[in-house]
Amino acid sequence: MASLAGMLQTRGHRVTGSDQNVYPPMSTQLEALGIEILTGYRAENADVGADVTVVGNAISRGNPELEEVLNRKLLYRSQAEIVKEEFIRGRRSLVVAGTHGKTTTTSIAAWVCEVGGLDPSFLVGGIVQNFDASFRVTDSGHFVIEGDEYDTAYFDKKPKFMHYLPEIAIVNNIEFDHADIYRDIIEIKFQFSRLMNLVPGNGRVIAGIDSPIVREVLDEMDGRLHTTVETFGLSVDARWQARYIDFTGERTRFTVFKEGVSWGEFKTSLIGEFNVRNCLAVIIAADAWGITREKIQQAFDTFLSVKRRVEVRGEVAGVTVIDDFAHHPTAVEETLKALRMKYAGRRLIAVFEPRTWSSRLAVFQEPYGKAFSYADYVIIAGVYNTSKASERGKVLDVDELVADISLQGKPALSFPDADAIIEHLTPQLGPGDVVAIMSNGAFGNIHQKLLTALQSP
Repeated sequence: MASLAGMLQTRGHRVTGSDQNVYPPMSTQLEALGIEILTGYRAENADVGADVTVVGNAISRGNPELEEVLNRKLLYRSQAEIVKEEFIRGRRSLVVAGTHGKTTTTSIAAWVCEVGGLDPSFLVGGIVQNFDASFRVTDSGHFVIEGDEYDTAYFDKKPKFMHYLPEIAIVNNIEFDHADIYRDIIEIKFQFSRLMNLVPGNGRVIAGIDSPIVREVLDEMDGRLHTTVETFGLSVDARWQARYIDFTGERTRFTVFKEGVSWGEFKTSLIGEFNVRNCLAVIIAADAWGITREKIQQAFDTFLSVKRRVEVRGEVAGVTVIDDFAHHPTAVEETLKALRMKYAGRRLIAVFEPRTWSSRLAVFQEPYGKAFSYADYVIIAGVYNTSKASERGKVLDVDELVADISLQGKPALSFPDADAIIEHLTPQLGPGDVVAIMSNGAFGNIHQKLLTALQSP
């Protein structure tokens, strides 16, 4: 929503917005853009005389501002509708979807398209450091967008990615998530199959078949997709494969094979197998849009990653503090696995806040118990807004989770909030330690507070 506000302003519209709690990096971006934020939701905010009110998917009936818009019969639209009609319609759209890796992959794709001379517009769910922004609006015919499977608005329960008119759709992986809106994996599979079915005959579905559920969806749609399907991954039967992956140097190196024939060698500063897959998906999309291998590598050489995706926030007294957005058990495990390889021989401390709807519910109770296997020391924060989460189902049992992790023979503890975690953790840290803090929210500004505490004598 903050990004859309900036995009509309770029188009010459006057934009204001209401929110309860805006935090970095989006609050910083909005401030830099000079976009007025009205704190809190109030009926009188509808008095601004807007031509259209854009309703975010976090807004539900009972919100006083929404109720006023409805009472007055004012024109309103969803975020995804506005993006489609104002920015994508008539352009060539690359939609990046999947349970994990969307933001990073979309950011890589936007930068590869930029270096490749396509001058793309883009919309990403994070700050792309190469552009120092989460969006850009250009006059080119190419648009790169992160395709979220979460629902669109209270009045439109389709996934947002169903609005984005994909010419190319990347589906990196599919797992169960968003337990607040999807009952089971069958419902999620159905939505991703609908996305694939949107891709026109002159487009591409780029499917990550290292994900078993992506394979299932492709098998179930066999013969019903009227477009080119490009499979990718580390799997031997993928049409595009990454082989000879080397994590030992300063950069990750890998060789791309297409239909069993060596296609090109690449290197990236990104870590982990999951980022090799992300890069491979972008390579396929870039090739489809005519970008040369040399330009792709040039983009990899200069890519600066995404804020809050394995982002080093600072190093004090030999302690490295990392901020990451991981919240699904698979993402937590893959992030810690990648950090274990990068910081081999150093103590890895994982600090996790259950904050998304799915992570706050017991649906992932058992998977979380296994997700921290690569960490040496684990701290789990209290479940965010427990009372609200309990309205959706059984809440994650943090004490049980801590006990399960402790059975692996490593220290595991729980504290209610960021301040309590810092008070406990700071004296425990020493030179060489790596602290990976994982949350999809502000987490009480824990990263900066920890760095400040480490500076204290």
